[in-house]
Amino acid sequence: MANNKRPSWDEYFLKLAMLVSERATCPRMHVGCVLVRDKRILSTGYNGSISGQPHCDDVGCQIVDNHCVRTIHAEMNAIIQCAIHGISTQGATAYITNLPCTNCAKALIGAGIKEIVIFSDYHDSLAEDFFEKAGVPIKRLPQPENYIHYDLDLFSSARKFDDEDIGDEDNHNHCERC
Repeated sequence: MANNKRPSWDEYFLKLAMLVSERATCPRMHVGCVLVRDKRILSTGYNGSISGQPHCDDVGCQIVDNHCVRTIHAEMNAIIQCAIHGISTQGATAYITNLPCTNCAKALIGAGIKEIVIFSDYHDSLAEDFFEKAGVPIKRLPQPENYIHYDLDLFSSARKFDDEDIGDEDNHNHCERC
């Protein structure tokens, strides 16, 4: 039987943030961020190294004062993607897997983010204080379920690929570290 429960917008974007976090390359924390305005995705970000630089997963974390400084946080990466593509973040909502760190909170406020939606907290953060002073509300919701309800067998118009339709590994975008 098909899943008839359609997720709310908040659940949908938080679940996307969870999926985005799967691209993270720092083993200390996997975070995903989705910037949204008018129910449209502006950008996504996950925590990982500077583009073209070694990843923590490959060379280890670079720890300073108990923080990995090799990693750019998910929120910063989402803001950077908007900057690269000329997309305004003014008035957007940030859907994030965790409460931002202090620096990311300041960046989100400076970028004009109007609301933060999370399902877990982060240690040693002054984010709540900064958000409160800036008038940016934090919406805490339960973590969405970890399951994606998609089963090709339930859809009469879908057909699974046969083995010969798929081809060999060389025809796919698979790599150890993309």
